[in-house]
Amino acid sequence: MKIDDCFLLGYVAKKFGYKGEVILKLDVDNPSDYAQLDSVLINMKGRLVPFFIESSQMNPNGSLRVKFEGVSDENMLAKLLGSELYLPLEVLPKLSGKAFYYHEIIGFELIDELAGAAGIIKTVMDQTVQEIILAEKDGKEVMVPITDDILLAIDRKDKIVHVRAPEGLIEMYLEASEDNEDDIERE
Repeated sequence: MKIDDCFLLGYVAKKFGYKGEVILKLDVDNPSDYAQLDSVLINMKGRLVPFFIESSQMNPNGSLRVKFEGVSDENMLAKLLGSELYLPLEVLPKLSGKAFYYHEIIGFELIDELAGAAGIIKTVMDQTVQEIILAEKDGKEVMVPITDDILLAIDRKDKIVHVRAPEGLIEMYLEASEDNEDDIERE
């Protein structure tokens, strides 16, 4: 299985006790949805290796304490520390309405209610205070924050994300890039 066919679930955070258990930090909205996993895929030097779960227990902080089948050697556990955890995309529950997974809208067209076509979505930036859709139109980046007021609809069939960006935001990105190009040509 390839990483492109999976989603990042979290990572192996630390060892727990002396019985071969580890703590998994789950980077998901609802960690309890993953409390009863049978297995995970662990990224080991670029290869996804399946690890089967013998037992698991959800912690109050949303981390998951697990014991992997056949893994009790301290050296093996040490090699797992910091490793990324993946699950196949097909295990994600289907979303509807305005709810979406970040990876789901990559490649969708971004259409603004006022400005029209605003580009093709390249990524969703979530490392900022505000989640932001990053699209590209004619080689120019367009960034639109994701809020309930701005995000109008997601058309999964036609692969379109409809937004109502603050007035002038889309134009600012597209025109600012043109102004910079004019300045470069003049020099």
